[in-house]
Amino acid sequence: MTTLILLPGMDGTGTLYEPLHQALNGKCKLLVMTYPVDQTMGYADLEALVKSQLPMDEDYVLLGESFSGPIAISIAATQPVRLKALILCATFARNPYPWLAVSRYALPFLPTRLAPLSVLSYLLLGRFSSKELRTQLADALVQVSPISLKARLYAVLSCDVTEKLKAIQVPVLYLQATRDRLVPASAHADIKRKLHEMETCKYDAPHFLLQTKADEVVNDILRFTSETKA
Repeated sequence: MTTLILLPGMDGTGTLYEPLHQALNGKCKLLVMTYPVDQTMGYADLEALVKSQLPMDEDYVLLGESFSGPIAISIAATQPVRLKALILCATFARNPYPWLAVSRYALPFLPTRLAPLSVLSYLLLGRFSSKELRTQLADALVQVSPISLKARLYAVLSCDVTEKLKAIQVPVLYLQATRDRLVPASAHADIKRKLHEMETCKYDAPHFLLQTKADEVVNDILRFTSETKA
């Protein structure tokens, strides 16, 4: 059975994937990594944390969602022996809004709460929003300290791992949400320019793709992972 290791979005709590668990229904072993909720860890520190927890005695597929895409890319670029494929979900290899890079220096002075839940719901869920998903999002975010969230946002604004894409030797699948209001289509195009053979699956979905289109996504993940075994 395939082991799918999921690196979570910016909250890092790993609590937003019940739809994915249900859709997998035991057809694939899912291991969701979590990040510390009260530490100022950037991409390098989080990559080291993930690496320390990767299995050494079984093959696995790495799935980097949103914030964690650069971590998954960086790890895949080191060509781990047990890594059999890489899946990128609604993510990027570099800051998707370069013009915002300079704003990272203002992060320490921003309000404790970076954005109201209504704004986050608009960006992450759009018309796919529901009371249940908004509640789950709020519950996840309240667990994470403001300093941790600001450190991760700083990491995004400073990020660029595009050159590492050339070192990836395993098959790559990109899961793209066509109604994503957070990560623009140009982020996918950036990665595609470096990984010409990357497969792309598109969904009529918001940024929270794994939460709103889990059944469709799982079908493509299982097909993709079965093909990598052939």
